[in-house]
Amino acid sequence: MSSEQSFVDYIVDQIENAGTIAYRKMFGEYALYCNNKVVALICNNQLFVKQTAVGRDFIGDVVEAPAYPGAKMSFLIEDKIEDREWISNLIRITAKELPEQKPKQKPKQKKKRIFPIKTKIL
Repeated sequence: MSSEQSFVDYIVDQIENAGTIAYRKMFGEYALYCNNKVVALICNNQLFVKQTAVGRDFIGDVVEAPAYPGAKMSFLIEDKIEDREWISNLIRITAKELPEQKPKQKPKQKKKRIFPIKTKIL
C-alpha cells in the first residue's frame, strides 16, 4: 500500500518550522528532506525518521522498525506526530546530526577513439 498524498501533506505541514522541507516520491512512497538532507521516509502512511544518537536521546522510549522490507532500522514515530513543536525539533536535530551529502560527480566522458582509415591505392 502506498502512502496517501494527504498524509504526506500533513507531515510536511507539521514539520515546516524545522528548516527547508521538501519531499520526493520514490517507488510509491516518499523521502522527506530537511535542509537538503534525507531525514525521514513516509511508507504506508507511517513516519520513519533516520536514526541518530541525539535523536534517540531526544525521543527517549524509541520504537524502531524498518520502513520497508530489507531497509535499515528507523525511528517509527506514531504518538507524537500531532505535537508540531516536538516533531519539528526531532527533524531539526536529525538534520543537524546527519552528514552533508557528497556532491554528485559528473560521469566521466569516454574518450572517443579515432581509428585511422585504411585505404588501398590501386
